[in-house]
Amino acid sequence: MVLVDDQQLVRGGFRMLINSQPDLDVVAEAGNGREALAALAAVRADVVLMDVRMPGMDGIEATAKLLAAGAGGVRNEDLKVVVLTTFDLDEYALSAIQAGASGFLLKDTPPEELLEAIRTVHRGDAVIAPSTTRRLLNHVAPLLRTAGSPGSPHAAAVASLTPREHEVFTLIAQGLSNPEIAAKLYLSEATVKTHVGHILAKLEARDRVHAVVIAYETGIVAP
Repeated sequence: MVLVDDQQLVRGGFRMLINSQPDLDVVAEAGNGREALAALAAVRADVVLMDVRMPGMDGIEATAKLLAAGAGGVRNEDLKVVVLTTFDLDEYALSAIQAGASGFLLKDTPPEELLEAIRTVHRGDAVIAPSTTRRLLNHVAPLLRTAGSPGSPHAAAVASLTPREHEVFTLIAQGLSNPEIAAKLYLSEATVKTHVGHILAKLEARDRVHAVVIAYETGIVAP
C-alpha cells in the first residue's frame, strides 16, 4: 500500500502500524498528490491511504487522477483509495468519494479499525462507518439531490431496476450488509450478492459507497 500525507510524522506512525502486520506492507510514501502519482507509476499497490489537504496537489485531485487513468496513464481497476480527514462533516470527504475513493476515515480512528478498514477495502467492500457516512450524506443531501435531477443518467438507471433490485438497493442505501439484507428479505446471502452485483452494474457504481451516494442523489433515501 501507499501512504500519502504531507506530514512526515503522520506517515511514520501509519507506516509503523501497517508494517507491524504480517499481511500488510507499505511500498511507498508521498508528501502530496503529485508525488503519489509518481510513486504509483513506479510501484504496484492495492490500497492508498490519502490525506485530503496537501500542498501542490490535494488528495481529491490526486484520487480523481489515479482512478481515472491510473498511474502512467493506465487505468488500475483494482486500486482502492481511502481518504484520511480530520472532520467527519468535511465537504472534502464527499468530494473525494465522488472522485472515486472507496471511503474515508478520520485520522484519529483507532489503530485496529484502521487496519480492518484497509483489509476491507482490499476485499472490495466499502469502508465508511455507517454513522459517519449518514452524518456526512445528510449534511450534503441538498447538493446531492441537485446533482441527481430527474433527467440525470442515475435517475434513468435507478428506474431500470427490477422491484426486487430496488428493494435491495434501498436497504444498501440504509447501510445494511448483505447478511442483514438477506435476513430482512428472507433470501440467501448468495441471492443478495447476485442482486447487489446486478444493481452496481446497472448503476455503473464502483462500489456500495458510490451506490449510496446515487441513492441520495435520486431521492431513494432522504435525511
